[in-house]
Amino acid sequence: MNQQKGFYKNFFNIYVALVLQNIITISVNLADNVMLGAYSETALSGAAAVNQIQFVYQQLLLALGDGLVIFCSQYWGKKQTGPMKKIAAIAMYAAIFIAVVLFGLVSFFPYQAVGIFTTDRPIIEAGVSYLNVIRFTYLFFAITQILLATMRSVETVKIAFQLSVMTFFVNCGINYVLIFGHFGAPELGIVGAAIGTLTARIMEIIVLIFYIKKKDKKLQIRLSDYFSLDKQLAKDYTKITAPMVFTQGLWGVNTALQTAILGHMTATAIAANSAASTLFLLMKSTAVGAASTASIIIGKAIGVGDIEQVKSYAKRLQRLFIVIGVCSGIALFFLRVPFLSLYDLKQETMMMTNTFLIILSVVYVGMSYQMPTNNGIIRGGGNTMFVVKMDLISIWGIVIPLSLFMAFVVKASPAVVVCCLNADQIFKCVPAFLESHYGNWIRKLTRDDA
Repeated sequence: MNQQKGFYKNFFNIYVALVLQNIITISVNLADNVMLGAYSETALSGAAAVNQIQFVYQQLLLALGDGLVIFCSQYWGKKQTGPMKKIAAIAMYAAIFIAVVLFGLVSFFPYQAVGIFTTDRPIIEAGVSYLNVIRFTYLFFAITQILLATMRSVETVKIAFQLSVMTFFVNCGINYVLIFGHFGAPELGIVGAAIGTLTARIMEIIVLIFYIKKKDKKLQIRLSDYFSLDKQLAKDYTKITAPMVFTQGLWGVNTALQTAILGHMTATAIAANSAASTLFLLMKSTAVGAASTASIIIGKAIGVGDIEQVKSYAKRLQRLFIVIGVCSGIALFFLRVPFLSLYDLKQETMMMTNTFLIILSVVYVGMSYQMPTNNGIIRGGGNTMFVVKMDLISIWGIVIPLSLFMAFVVKASPAVVVCCLNADQIFKCVPAFLESHYGNWIRKLTRDDA
């Protein structure tokens, strides 16, 4: 009984911090949108176009960080910190490489980069102004995300939440002053928002490095740890992480494509999807947090070497996922009413948004089970290819073709198309259950000689 209490206490200690961090991070973007929307619709659209680049970039860094956690949590279970530092260095090199490449591309081709998402010249000009500043955040953001992933692998998660809160207030404060020109400051509009984000990212990395240097007692990372490269561990990390980077990149493209499908149907569908997605993304934090927590717990348990305990943890976690999913789905259903009251929408748009949110409240129950089971338990257990194959088949083999067919051949209603676009969140529950209960997903990734 005490062991079970300890398990649930450990889960919720990690889970709550990760959920809150994700909510605050999303709230930062929402605050930017609200402030820029109040300033200028063109500025808002320009920033939104650039943020599509940022979204894909975030997905790639997320994959690198998740790969780090999968490996390092197993070594943490074995109490071997040496290999963890080497893997952290490998992930850092990969993240910095992506940051430098992206910085170079948007520096040499800024108009082409923004022009991918819009043909409106004023919006492109606004987007380029924003991009010229925001590109300098890429390196800081990459380093911060890998350092936070490293901390997450040893169950240190509260610092991530604290940093998110700091970033939120710093960003919002500078936005308020520089976007609108308050307190005698120049009115910089969209450039002011970019400066706010850049300042927040710089402060974020400074505070995090100070924390790791002065407060971290688990890994005791030093700068010198990043000057060595273990080729064997690099091969191991690449083998596991490369499929995840590929999948996350495709997921970013898939998200943009889903938006495009609804966007090409009706103007009402665009607005309704935008409003519904905002609340859905906030609620999605509970599923994302559950997946990250499960990955840490499962990885550490595999590292300890008690396979029966790993299987027991997996079953307990899945019961928790179902409870979280049902509670979150009910919350989304009832929160839609006060949420919609915040918007000044046409009656038709309001009704469509309401329909979308009702659909998504059902979808959320399935997502809360399959996402943490697939990405947290199975992928966290070391079987990354199962998730890659399932996503390729379900999203690109079923969901996207079916949605395109229903939208443009059958001419189905936007509500039906939304059901099709999110159908995988339901039917992926079946392979997730079968693999987690009967599959060979538990993989020892550590080396005894590392």
